[in-house]
Amino acid sequence: MSYELRDHTADVAVEATGPTLAAVFAAAGDGMAAAMCEEVPGETGERFDFEVEAESREALLFDYLDQLIYERDVRAVLPVDNEAEIRDADGEKLVVAGSARGVPLAEVTAREIKAVTYSEMELVETDEGWRAYVVLDV
Repeated sequence: MSYELRDHTADVAVEATGPTLAAVFAAAGDGMAAAMCEEVPGETGERFDFEVEAESREALLFDYLDQLIYERDVRAVLPVDNEAEIRDADGEKLVVAGSARGVPLAEVTAREIKAVTYSEMELVETDEGWRAYVVLDV
């Protein structure tokens, strides 16, 4: 799985790829962290878990990244080394169980990502796996 940051007018975009839907979610989370800081400290920070649910894959990706921003604000950490597992909740909703290492914001120089947007969002299955494109409001 991998990600690339893309310039996008006044914002920044993350293009992520992964062999599975869960892997592309985690890569998008790592890309969002990279958009917030130049360099992530090695092994500092404790892992934390969270879950979000939504009615579509795109909404789930939006809510997953939005939850990472929420965790950043509430815990005062930069969520890195993201992991995700996706499952059907009840046939109508999807759930992503996420995990990240929270690097204390005091240890990084980070710019603020204000929000995830639906603008130009794309989540598609490819021959190699999955690709996501997400614009972040800075």
